[in-house]
Amino acid sequence: MSESFAPADEAALAAAIGEAARDGQPLQICGNGTKAGMLRPVQAARSLSTCKLTGVTLYSPNELVISARAGTPLVEIEATLAERGQHIIAEPPDLGAQTLGGVVATNLSGPRRIAWGATRDHVLGIRAVTGHGEAIHSGGRVLKNVTGLDLCKLFTGSHGTLGVITEVTLKVLPAPEAVGTMVFPGLDAAAGVAALSAALGSPYGVSAGAWLPAAAARRVPALADFGSPVAVVRIEDFRSSVEYRTARLRRDLQVPRCEILGDAESRAAWRAIRDRVPLAAEPADAVWRISVRPSAGPVVLRTLSDTIGATGYLDWGGGLALIAAPATTAAHESVEAAAMAAGGTWLLLRGTDALRTAVNVIPPEPEPLARITRRVKAAFDPHGILNPGRLYGGL
Repeated sequence: MSESFAPADEAALAAAIGEAARDGQPLQICGNGTKAGMLRPVQAARSLSTCKLTGVTLYSPNELVISARAGTPLVEIEATLAERGQHIIAEPPDLGAQTLGGVVATNLSGPRRIAWGATRDHVLGIRAVTGHGEAIHSGGRVLKNVTGLDLCKLFTGSHGTLGVITEVTLKVLPAPEAVGTMVFPGLDAAAGVAALSAALGSPYGVSAGAWLPAAAARRVPALADFGSPVAVVRIEDFRSSVEYRTARLRRDLQVPRCEILGDAESRAAWRAIRDRVPLAAEPADAVWRISVRPSAGPVVLRTLSDTIGATGYLDWGGGLALIAAPATTAAHESVEAAAMAAGGTWLLLRGTDALRTAVNVIPPEPEPLARITRRVKAAFDPHGILNPGRLYGGL
């Protein structure tokens, strides 16, 4: 087991990274370790955690901005926002005791990503410590900020390989007064995605769309009684607006059967979809995320069900396939092949150490892009001590 240490402030964290850089000592970067099974295993004798860097440092409800240290539990930030009727826009999935820094470092986003963008799109500013042991900041604490280079998007989704995020500023929005869900039972994947595409292309402000096979729908209490595959569409806003828009959308789509869930059922259903409850993943299974054009989602799902017995469902209007299957190299190769045939990408969300070490956990970059990646890595982490090998072997 690696030695773990958790500096109490940014200065101590910078000193620790500076010392590790001078000694050439690799570090595994984490918050509370909720994403330790994601991507490749990090080969490091020491683990550096941001779990003691906690607390909201700025909250301006009128300006729709919140800043907090990276180790602050996400549930605390959500609770703070809820007191003022606001929420995190990208609705990242609940992975347990995850931290704000971990969510930003992995760019985790939920069903609302299809309408409002990913976590990356709502990061206004960051503070971080590079592999030099140098504290840097980018962006600011206002919505209209154009100060300096936009390193926020570079660091968001970098999985701790460029620097250790110590503070994040997010744009937030008012939480919806009501949520309505339109359920289209009995549609196969292709017909379901066609309905989702029509709904998302309508003028009624749809904020999420997913298709669940019957077995996946049974794991969501609000959808279990339909006893069939379901396509589900969400509309969020003021109560009167939700009622009007769901009624108009149902009329315009003219789908043979449509049921509308109330507010409480809708919130529970989408929370379950956000948190991957419909995914039948055994503890020993691997879990993949495949991103494709929506029309290709049903083909990917069917192909992997036929070839490796995978289970899964479609989110993001059909453009995101969440897949569970045995954690074998053969299964991963099938996932890669299906994603590439559809012109998409994949990411290994969970797997055994043996699998994660043996395969490409994300698609290899073409050499021109790989050269840029190496140069960026060298600029921010010249000694290669921050989460080495997390994304690519040898980097």
